[in-house]
Amino acid sequence: MDISVIIPLYNEQESLPSLYEWLVRVMQTNGYSYELVFVDDGSTDSSWDVITRLQHQAPETVHAIRFRRNYGKSAALHCGFQAANGDVVITMDADLQDSPDEIPELYRMITQEGYDLVSGWKKKRYDNTLTKNLPSKLFNATARRVTGIQLHDMNCGLKAYRKEVVKNIEVFSEMHRYIPYLAKNAGFTKIGEKVVQHRKREYGVSKFGLNRFVNGYLDLMTLWFLNRFGKQPMHFFGLVGSLMFMIGMIAVIVVAAMKLHALANGIHAMLLGTNPYFHIAILMMVLGCMLFLAGFLGELIIRNSQTRNDYLIREQL
Repeated sequence: MDISVIIPLYNEQESLPSLYEWLVRVMQTNGYSYELVFVDDGSTDSSWDVITRLQHQAPETVHAIRFRRNYGKSAALHCGFQAANGDVVITMDADLQDSPDEIPELYRMITQEGYDLVSGWKKKRYDNTLTKNLPSKLFNATARRVTGIQLHDMNCGLKAYRKEVVKNIEVFSEMHRYIPYLAKNAGFTKIGEKVVQHRKREYGVSKFGLNRFVNGYLDLMTLWFLNRFGKQPMHFFGLVGSLMFMIGMIAVIVVAAMKLHALANGIHAMLLGTNPYFHIAILMMVLGCMLFLAGFLGELIIRNSQTRNDYLIREQL
């Protein structure tokens, strides 16, 4: 099979028939063998009824997954990736803001130019500038800096992947924003970008609020930490804890030496128990010990993890 199109959706009953017809037209025009995988993320409208009708019309090409409740886009993509059978996997939103006409070029870039992943870049957007465009630019600038992946729109829903990529990454929590980073961490480093058309929303309203930017930064820090220290937590916690303990111990020695010097020379000095520097130094020593122990416990957890020796083998002779 040439292409699997994964379409996560939540309350998109109005747009689904038009999207389906558009996708079928593109696939048939280009002669692709394909499947459309709709993942209903707990919709409360009639989206599932629409999908059911489409599946009855084309049972061999339309497949569907329905969640009992709303779990989020990452969960929908994860299940869609597991179900995909095509050599190239395309993800796109169901709100008609992504154009299916971009699929042939995305497919060509994967199959002929050898990209592992191609991300869309909505260079010209029709969103509200203040609430979406400006925060998005700041978000993507930070993501480029942290991940080292030079994409202008990392969170674009329209992406193309080689099948091997989606079968070897795990999309969890709200990490769908950073699938290129997940792919890079898994060893799929040939990541490209294509300028794609952004269309105005015809039906419904956006399902994402401004909180996605706050959550996005927190998730980015989580991924960076897991990639850097996920299998060696002692390298972070042990180092920071040891430094804090040493600094605290040196500070305690200095404060005690100053106290002894004052006593030896008959100089009045405050009691150690009332000296704020002494308490700060003790606190640093305690925190240092706690961080060191956190790293030690992390190493014990990793040692007993079933995934501690999970490595992606590219080829074997």
